[in-house]
Amino acid sequence: MQSPLFAYTEQQSQDRYAVQNPQLLRVALTGQDDVLARKGAMVAYQGLIDFDGEYQSQSQRQSRARTGEGLELMRCSGQGTVYLANLAQYIHVVDVDQEGMTVDSAYVLALDSTLHTEVIAVDSQYGISGSGKYQLNISGRGKVALMTSGQPLMMRVTPEKYVNADADAVVAWSSGLRVQMQAQTHSSGVMRRRGNTGEGWELSFLGQGYALVQPSEVMPPQHTVIGQGLGAQYGIGRQGAHGQNQNNVWSR
Repeated sequence: MQSPLFAYTEQQSQDRYAVQNPQLLRVALTGQDDVLARKGAMVAYQGLIDFDGEYQSQSQRQSRARTGEGLELMRCSGQGTVYLANLAQYIHVVDVDQEGMTVDSAYVLALDSTLHTEVIAVDSQYGISGSGKYQLNISGRGKVALMTSGQPLMMRVTPEKYVNADADAVVAWSSGLRVQMQAQTHSSGVMRRRGNTGEGWELSFLGQGYALVQPSEVMPPQHTVIGQGLGAQYGIGRQGAHGQNQNNVWSR
C-alpha cells in the first residue's frame, strides 16, 4: 500500500510531552506520574493505559457551578503512549514554574497531575455584578498543554509597556501580572459592544510577564453533540457562532 498519508507516521521523541503535529499531542507514560487530560480528548493510544474519571471535591463542584470555570478531566495512567486532541485546535506545551500561570480552562488540553489548580476572579473596573471574569490559576512545577484557535500571539508585558487585549481572545497569562477588566466606553453602555465597532470588554495587563492571545474571539464548541448534524454540533443556525458564547455574559 502506498500513499502520501505515510508521511504522517509517529514522531519519535524522548520528551514526555511532544507535539506530534500542530493539532495532535503525544504524551509518554512510564508508569510513574499520571497525566490529567480533558475528558474525551484521547484519539489513540499504545501500550497498557488506563483512563479513569478524575475525582472532584464538593468545593470544586460548587465552584464550577457558581463560576462556570473549572476542568472536567480524566486521569491517564500506565505505560505507553497516548495521543490527545480537541476539535483540531493548535496545541502548545508550556512549562509552569514558581510564577504560575492563569488560563481560561476552555483552552487546557492536558496537564501534569502534580500541578495545583484554583479558580480565581478577575474584577471589572466598574464593579458591576456578573461582569467579572473567572479564570483558572495553575501553580507548581510541571507541564500544561494549551489549545488555541489558530496560531497565537505571545505578548511581553513590562512595567514600561502594558498590554490590552480583547477578553474573548485572551488564552492565558503569567500569574504575577496585575489584571483588570475594562471597557473603553461610558458606564451606562458598558454591557454593550463599543458603539458600532464590535469591541467590548478588554483585559489590561501590567507588571512583568507574558500574555497569550489567539486570533479568535469566539470559544470553540467544547460540548458538541454527536449524531445531530452539523447545525446541532457547531451552533450553525439562527445565531451562528455568536450562540456559542452566550454563556460568557461578562464578555458582551
